[in-house]
Amino acid sequence: MEKTMPENSEKTVLSLEQLKNFQDEYKSDLKNLVAQSACSQHTLSDVIVNRQKRFSTVHVFNTKLAVEGRPVTNQKASGRCWIFACLNVIRIQVMKTLKIQELELSQNYLFYYDKIERCHYFLTSMIELAKKKEPKDGRLVQYLLHELLIDGGQWDMLVNLINKYGVVPKNAFPESSSSEAAVFMNKFLRAKLRAFAQEIFDLVEQGNVNDDDLLKREAAMMKELHQIVTTCLGSPPEQITFEYYDVNKQSKKIGPISPIEFYQQIVKPVFDIDNKVCLVNDPRASNAYGRLYTVEYLGNIVGGRKTRYNNQPIRVLKQAVYDSIVADEAVWFGVDFGKHMHAKYGILDLKIFDTQLYFNSKFPCQTKASRLEYGESLMTHAMVFTGVHVEKGPPNDVNDNNQATDLQFIRYRVENSHGEDKADKGYVVMTDDWFNEYLYEVVVDKKHLSNEALAVLEQEPIALKAWDPMGALAD
Repeated sequence: MEKTMPENSEKTVLSLEQLKNFQDEYKSDLKNLVAQSACSQHTLSDVIVNRQKRFSTVHVFNTKLAVEGRPVTNQKASGRCWIFACLNVIRIQVMKTLKIQELELSQNYLFYYDKIERCHYFLTSMIELAKKKEPKDGRLVQYLLHELLIDGGQWDMLVNLINKYGVVPKNAFPESSSSEAAVFMNKFLRAKLRAFAQEIFDLVEQGNVNDDDLLKREAAMMKELHQIVTTCLGSPPEQITFEYYDVNKQSKKIGPISPIEFYQQIVKPVFDIDNKVCLVNDPRASNAYGRLYTVEYLGNIVGGRKTRYNNQPIRVLKQAVYDSIVADEAVWFGVDFGKHMHAKYGILDLKIFDTQLYFNSKFPCQTKASRLEYGESLMTHAMVFTGVHVEKGPPNDVNDNNQATDLQFIRYRVENSHGEDKADKGYVVMTDDWFNEYLYEVVVDKKHLSNEALAVLEQEPIALKAWDPMGALAD
């Protein structure tokens, strides 16, 4: 039976008369016709760019790392920015220790084990949910089935991977076609995982299978998935030998050594991943500062560390970034990368586009909290801070130790992983206003945080729903 429209439907219909009035008013302003002619025939981001902002933006910073990573990395058509950013932070410390000018660590190595572990994590989650009689058509199961095995990740996932598998130089396990563009491989894996999820739910619903049988069947599923991943990404090394020239042109050799030994002996003394703390800025009223959060069913390694968020005011994150750069330490961070960004010029600035001039409309048009609440923003990309520009001014804030500070943060130097041909030879400049609005996470060494901020890590984390925007994965 056809549904009857409410009696007041005529008042809610967008009428032809309204549209004509909109059009007549639009055409009456010649500025709109000029804007239309330009924007409809040329690349929109180039037309509406704020020319003054473009040419006044400089890649000059008075507080910067002594050594930056080389070469500039390129994640290609993959969502591995979180892995690239982490290894780009780590390599700087290793370069200084080994006295080498260039180093790239294998992103494919961590990517390989993340795919394997993420498959296992998903299957064990399906077993748990099936045993709990979670409805397969309910929001939770459907969300997990939909947001399945994407390439992106979170910081604590990196902690799990590196502590379990270590790291290796890139030449020990180079890129593959499927690591640089994982879409096709992921389609096969997702198809299998969804079929396996159906099988798990069917077995549990039939009630004639015990836990041991489920685990045996899951192991057989993993064997099949392992074959797909290994065929596409390659077989990771069990032993490596790293040979290189230092800055004095002296040949050096490390190994034979296992990947976990390479981490423990070469990397960990200068970059202990267990000493790093993930701070987030979630200003929603529902999520208080000074509290620890997690997201249900967000992880990659069964038995590994939970994904944890230490929620702090934005000034705490900002001060921690500055203190890290002063200490000659790069900083991993996560942002909503697509907002108010000109990719060609490498500028992240709230005023980079003159939307008021061309659209007679102001952007951004919500607060940071409301953008999270209404689906307008979440973390989408991870990069690395290597510099910051500050100026002195009247004390108008306090730092993490409740001391008055006269530092005014102006802009930040950002190492991206989109190749040297993008932006300023692979580097982006971010304004402080943009930092406030679209930065969500930073990872710093615990020595840069107050006792108060560190004490938050001792709390039992509050679990957010699986679909909460703070569970977004950087890719």
